[in-house]
Amino acid sequence: MIKIEHLSKHFGKVKAVDGISFEVQEHENLILLGTSGCGKTTTLKMINRLIEPDAGKIAIDGKNIFDQSPEVLRRGIGYVLQNNGLFPHYTVAENIAVVPQLLKWDKKRTERRVIELLEKLHLSKDYLDVYPSELSGGQQQRIGLARALVADPSVLLMDEPFGALDNVTRSKIHDEFKALDELKRKTIIMVTHDVQEAFELGDRICLMDKGKIVQCGSPSELLFKPHNGFVEGFLAYQRLQLEFKTIRLSDIWNWLAPQPPKGGANLSHDTSLWTGLEHFKFTATETVSISNKETQEAKSASFEQLMSAFYQYKKQHAHE
Repeated sequence: MIKIEHLSKHFGKVKAVDGISFEVQEHENLILLGTSGCGKTTTLKMINRLIEPDAGKIAIDGKNIFDQSPEVLRRGIGYVLQNNGLFPHYTVAENIAVVPQLLKWDKKRTERRVIELLEKLHLSKDYLDVYPSELSGGQQQRIGLARALVADPSVLLMDEPFGALDNVTRSKIHDEFKALDELKRKTIIMVTHDVQEAFELGDRICLMDKGKIVQCGSPSELLFKPHNGFVEGFLAYQRLQLEFKTIRLSDIWNWLAPQPPKGGANLSHDTSLWTGLEHFKFTATETVSISNKETQEAKSASFEQLMSAFYQYKKQHAHE
């Protein structure tokens, strides 16, 4: 859906983006991850031509983006900013309706779509005539997301979309983000410096440093097959938690004893190991039941058995 070839941008003598290339598949969520100044936001802004590149090619759905005006290009791309970018003198309804007005939608079509998105984002119609200053940070971010989605673009660019939120609100919006059907039909590029967020939301991660892509791959590939010491060091501080969140119960299935369920929480085999372990923290259960939808099997496991299977999995990866 998106193809970037040898993209570069220099600001004076600084190589903000230095000849990077990558592709994003349709309906994939690709994360640009890295520290401040690594070039990830500059890369994102070149895709919708808020910044013009010095060199390189960008194609969306097989079409060269430089064959159309920036204004037309941006109307077909959803864009979500860190601090939401809402117009303070516009109501919620007016903020969401900005792109439909540019596209000359009729009033009823716009109203239907605005209300539909508010419902999907768990916001009442009572907010339609409210101004951004009257909303919480989480509510403002939902409105920013609704504005980006309203014209149903196939591509969505997100620049640190949850960075300004507190941890509790961010966690709640992460869950909504993963569950929202609107987003499952989009091709998404998201910028973040939050490693946990990248691993939780990304299908693939491009880790950047000094304007270059150091490694691009699945969360599992970055953890268990790092290209070099930079990748390993970047993830080292949070490594154990990232492993728990990346590994699914299906990954450790073969190391779990084939014992029948004994009660406790009933989990799907595609649940993360982190979620499985959390059940022992928040409930008094001694085991969890795990259902494998693919084989129609069910197993039971204690906390100790899940941890043992996890270490067996890691041991196997260490020898590959």
